[in-house]
Amino acid sequence: MPVPRRPPYTPLTALAGVFTAVLAAVLALPGASGAHAADNGHWSVFPAAPGKASAATASSGAPARPYFYLSADPGQTLRDRVTVTNRTGRPRTFRLYAADAHNTVRDGGFAVRSPEEPRRGVGAWARPQRERITVPARGSVTVPYTLTVPDSAPPGDHPGALVALDEQVATTGGAVGMGVRQAVGARVYLRVNGPAVPALTVEDLRVEQHRPLVPGTGESTAVITYTLHNRGNVTLSPRVGIRAEGILGRELLDRRASRVPAELLPRQRVRLTERWQGAPRFDRGTVRVTATAPGVRASADVSFLAAPWTLLAVIAAVLAALALHRLRRHRARRAAGTGKRGPKPPGTTGGPLAESTPSPV
Repeated sequence: MPVPRRPPYTPLTALAGVFTAVLAAVLALPGASGAHAADNGHWSVFPAAPGKASAATASSGAPARPYFYLSADPGQTLRDRVTVTNRTGRPRTFRLYAADAHNTVRDGGFAVRSPEEPRRGVGAWARPQRERITVPARGSVTVPYTLTVPDSAPPGDHPGALVALDEQVATTGGAVGMGVRQAVGARVYLRVNGPAVPALTVEDLRVEQHRPLVPGTGESTAVITYTLHNRGNVTLSPRVGIRAEGILGRELLDRRASRVPAELLPRQRVRLTERWQGAPRFDRGTVRVTATAPGVRASADVSFLAAPWTLLAVIAAVLAALALHRLRRHRARRAAGTGKRGPKPPGTTGGPLAESTPSPV
């Protein structure tokens, strides 16, 4: 099965993971475009030149490979090379390992697992020939590696990275010191041949409204939150549209979401937030979030009621106070009327008068 063409990506930059004991290597995308190596300014990691790599894994016609694009059958073994370049003026020692990739919870960015976390995909299948390397000042070291796909590997995309980790822990300044370990990784996009099943859902859609305490003194806003869940076995590049309709279908909002991850990896969930400036102050309607990607479309709806709750609460409080005042006055009048009545004449009863019958003499 041919591997579908993926859209071009910008180069990788590895951000520092800030932890006291465990590293979380997060790989982010810089703003500049072009095919460059993953680089943090001190060292870079990238696939070796195509002429030095096996024909099965080289990107034909490309002057350099920013990432590894691989395709294999279950049970197949691939061989390639990864290069680590030291840009500093002193030798540096790195731990070289393969890691599985995932989407970050915060913004859906491409991230990789730390070496202490369990490895199930590329992190378990790829093995560099050397686990630790020392790169001379302003020099490079190229290391072969093998990637063996198990016979039981499920078809679809298995993203990961080959990571060069500086295990030397630096301590940040400040009142509370924190250990910092830096890592740079070259992405690995592995497709295990077989049925490609794209699947996507929009889950847990919510609308949280914010209005000024005094109506008319500020802008009304709303926060729309939802979860994108890639239930399939291929990486998706979703587009998300947000539409809101009021009473009688009146259009209130129609725009594309701006904080959608460029890559939603298989079996990953990402919680996203969209701010709605100028939300209605008084209306009843529905918000619909629609996500699309090649071969898939998913949507979710949620109803909302926009009302000036502060003003309504004040009105309700005033009405309640008036009702209580009237009730007290009514009780006071009844008590006053009961107090003015004189004593009843002797021999009278509360019922009708009975006829008197003369007594026998």
